[in-house]
Amino acid sequence: MQVQDTPEEWRITATATPFTGNKTSVRTDDVVMPDGRVARRDYQVHPGSVAVLALDEQDRVLLLKQYRHPVRQKLWEIPAGLLDVPGENPLHAAQRELYEEAHVKAEDWRVLTDVYTTPGGCDEAVRIFLARGLSEADGERFEVSEEEADMEYARVPLAELVRGVLAGELHNNCLVVGVLSLASARAADALDTLRPADAPWPARPFEA
Repeated sequence: MQVQDTPEEWRITATATPFTGNKTSVRTDDVVMPDGRVARRDYQVHPGSVAVLALDEQDRVLLLKQYRHPVRQKLWEIPAGLLDVPGENPLHAAQRELYEEAHVKAEDWRVLTDVYTTPGGCDEAVRIFLARGLSEADGERFEVSEEEADMEYARVPLAELVRGVLAGELHNNCLVVGVLSLASARAADALDTLRPADAPWPARPFEA
């Protein structure tokens, strides 16, 4: 038995978009269930995101701490951002986010993992990259605003982040998934088998 997610789409008899926001929207679909009954499903429509677990030569992960209003907390996170343009190459988006949020560039990029953040209520897909060979980016720092203007920065050993995740001290989805994925890949001696940075991504198809 191969344990693998598979594409499937149940029939929709009606759809509406009761709310459209700046970056996301809410959609309501009437979906035909296997028993023939129709159920209404509300979910957030999201353009997709990328995140970067940037690992330096001292085995430290580049983090930033940012206020997240929906949960009323400042969370330690890895650099991340939206796919601003439909069909945008996710690697290019990840490189942009690492530059804009941390003023850092990386020589070696791999796909660490792909996830759906909350598939029961949102169609957001996130590709998490592993970036190594870090150095300071050229030119002036990107000017940040709003919540990003108050960000804190740190480089924290991977082992300490694993401890913090398992202790319930760190909660950001991309940080948790990225840190545990990297730790698992290392434990299995599988870093060399990570997918290339331009690996296909069916959840958000793109042009190379």
